[in-house]
Amino acid sequence: MSSTYVGRFAPSPTGPLHLGSLLTAVASYLDARSADGRWLVRIEDLDPPREQAGASEQILDCLQNYGLHWDGKVRYQSERGEAYESWVQTLLQQQRAFYCTCSRKQILEATGSTTYPGTCRHCHQPPAAPHAIRVQVPDSDVAFSDAIQGPVACNLRQQGGDYIIKRKEGLYAYHLAVVLDDADQGVTHIVRGCDLLEPTFCQWHLQSVLGLPHPHYAHLPVLVNADGEKLSKQTFAEPLPRQRPWPYLLYCLRALGQRPPASLRGATPQQILQWGCEHWSLAAVPRQRTLALEALHPPNA
Repeated sequence: MSSTYVGRFAPSPTGPLHLGSLLTAVASYLDARSADGRWLVRIEDLDPPREQAGASEQILDCLQNYGLHWDGKVRYQSERGEAYESWVQTLLQQQRAFYCTCSRKQILEATGSTTYPGTCRHCHQPPAAPHAIRVQVPDSDVAFSDAIQGPVACNLRQQGGDYIIKRKEGLYAYHLAVVLDDADQGVTHIVRGCDLLEPTFCQWHLQSVLGLPHPHYAHLPVLVNADGEKLSKQTFAEPLPRQRPWPYLLYCLRALGQRPPASLRGATPQQILQWGCEHWSLAAVPRQRTLALEALHPPNA
């Protein structure tokens, strides 16, 4: 492959893939393959209490069954603790990060919100009490242009405050792991759901702090149910079936603003995805935050 494009799909193993997951996987896959790029798969298994036994294997099997074949070896974040800890210590030594003993209750009492007020910002020695580690943020906007949502900006100090990179339980936070792994894997383009748009501001800031390149971002509208809730395990989204992938793949193409022909009904995943690669248009993806599942006529398997 001559392209320098590197994309990725990075699910958490909290359960099997559902239609919302497939939408993201298809979009990121087509965006990479249509650019003659590489498409990686990374399992973000950083939160053992939330993970479901066997979910990683189910996810990988489902991707293969739906024709979404990745490049290289699957990366598991649970194997990356040493790299994460090295950067945590570097940030602490540079005093860009600090120790924090505050509880959620204390933050809420201090601010009336979940925005961290900077209480422990000058704590640079490990306290005896249980503590998280936070990165200090400036009182200024983080801004970038999203390929789907357009120009976006956020003042992190005012909206969330100094963010956690290592939790009190000793688990590494999503922001730290995703930034380090995207850089280490050479990821250049990130296509994912709009539910991750807000966390991107923290990741953009951390990339700047660490001197890492900023990938190109494209945040897709997420599928929501009749109650306006994002499809997820918590909202009882149905797992994707193993049989007859074609209605689900065609549904995703239509939801993404593509126009697959009727002749693809009953086609193999390979045929549908080949058509998708040849006709993919990121510009056709709806410029909105959500897509109503019911309005799009879900596939009838």
